[in-house]
Amino acid sequence: MKSLMTTLTKPGITQRGKGLAPFLLAAALIPLAFAAQAAPDAKQGAKHAQGEMPAALKARMEERRQAVYEEAGIDEATQKELNTAQKEHYEAMHKLRQEQRERMQDILTDEQKQSLNQAMRDLQSQPQGKQVVPGKGKAAE
Repeated sequence: MKSLMTTLTKPGITQRGKGLAPFLLAAALIPLAFAAQAAPDAKQGAKHAQGEMPAALKARMEERRQAVYEEAGIDEATQKELNTAQKEHYEAMHKLRQEQRERMQDILTDEQKQSLNQAMRDLQSQPQGKQVVPGKGKAAE
């Protein structure tokens, strides 16, 4: 993380590159912020923040996927293969997100975690298209 910021803020990096650095950092930290916001007693929200899809959302996605398969005329055997591939992909991404969260927890101090969580809440509370550029104090364009 630190090397990303160092690279993006080195002399010779264009002004545009410097402007992107805070956004790239924020994007990299979003999974941690969502995981850290979930309170231990927050049942469904905690599951979603940890990458577990709510059952209702999962069912809707499955219905849509099946409708698309039928519309495209994909046979049942191919549908099963596609569903298996999708499930494997989802599980692999879930595992990768969990590993990233664990790494972030190891890297950040408790104070940094709190500061990051507050910054992410502040950023999320801004109206879309009016986000404040970190360190600049004015709306992004």
